[in-house]
Amino acid sequence: MNTNIKSVLMIGQSNMAGRGDFDEVPEIINPNCYMLRNGRWQPMREPINPDRCIWGYYHSGRGLAASFADEYAKYYNEKIGLIPCADGGTSLQQWMPGEVLFDNAVNNAKLAQRSSEIIAVIWHQGENDSIDETDAKTYGERFIKMITSIRDKLGNSDIPVIVGGLGDFAKNYENGKLKYIDTVNHTLKELPKQLHRCGFASADGLTDRGDGIHFNSASYRVLGKRYFEEFKILYNRS
Repeated sequence: MNTNIKSVLMIGQSNMAGRGDFDEVPEIINPNCYMLRNGRWQPMREPINPDRCIWGYYHSGRGLAASFADEYAKYYNEKIGLIPCADGGTSLQQWMPGEVLFDNAVNNAKLAQRSSEIIAVIWHQGENDSIDETDAKTYGERFIKMITSIRDKLGNSDIPVIVGGLGDFAKNYENGKLKYIDTVNHTLKELPKQLHRCGFASADGLTDRGDGIHFNSASYRVLGKRYFEEFKILYNRS
């Protein structure tokens, strides 16, 4: 296996894919940052995870992964590749073993393993599971099952996993539609106590893009750096 590139699997829903406006913050250009396209490593350019069109209000755009990769490349002076598999509007159930999104992520990750070493899984999801009480209360046990299965499929039970907090602004989304968001956010924050080599990146103080559900571009940049700080703690323990 060629380990000249370290790689990171991106999974979750729209805030992992990225919905930030392009003109809000400068593009990140780093020659050591790559993204997987058609099984090959291409220079990193946003949108990294084009799960939607790049025009219109809800569009693929700036996201947290670019600043995460940039921080990694600068700190370790190594090549880093992103494996984009996030899909907007999805629930945790759609990421469980045997579901299409799970299989797609594993297949892309295994493809990436031909030319890289996977060193992390980064996850941002939970809004869709904040609507129903049962989904919210079972989030933790289901997430652990999903991540354990991904680690098993990739042959490494020690892959660091970083999860991110949901924005406080989402409490007011569509007149309180996400009524159990505090339950899911608490679960996400507590996951490092329950899951081996897991870190939590806080969304405290971050801002939405005006839609009450997605971060703005500046906040994505900050959140990506917070993901990296959590990753660095776990990675340096290995």
